[in-house]
Amino acid sequence: MPPAAAGPAILHWLQDGAIGRAMRESLWLFPAVEIVHILGFALLIGTIIALDLRILGWGKMLLPVDRLAALTLPLSIAGFVLALPSGLMLLTTEAVHVGQNPAFLAKMGLILLAGLNALLLHRGAWRTVAVWPPDAPPQAAKGAAIASLALWLCVLTAGRMIAYL
Repeated sequence: MPPAAAGPAILHWLQDGAIGRAMRESLWLFPAVEIVHILGFALLIGTIIALDLRILGWGKMLLPVDRLAALTLPLSIAGFVLALPSGLMLLTTEAVHVGQNPAFLAKMGLILLAGLNALLLHRGAWRTVAVWPPDAPPQAAKGAAIASLALWLCVLTAGRMIAYL
């Protein structure tokens, strides 16, 4: 199968599968999965925003960055564990259409960029987080926090725009 045809074939497979049918035919399944997805991304993005704001200096006298990260990371992971499978389930309802929607494609690209931003932070400035002064994280960490806030805001915007494109 040519690479260009592989994408739509996967989308048809997702849409025509048992989960896609169940999501479309059940009165309660779609709204329940959508609620789980919203709770998941709220938990994920909410904890990321809290950490980003702390890196940028908010609440610096309350809790060191590394301690806040230790508290928020399990919640971020829980949010991701809820958002990813529920998002895939939502995709199955109209995979052919949504999978080619510019807002959906932008959302997926932005999520990848946000993940890359986090990876670069953790491979760089984060290695010394335990010795950061409470009021002066490195500029690289502040830049990553600003990028993270912008990227996640754009992810939310793109996700909302899927319904309108």
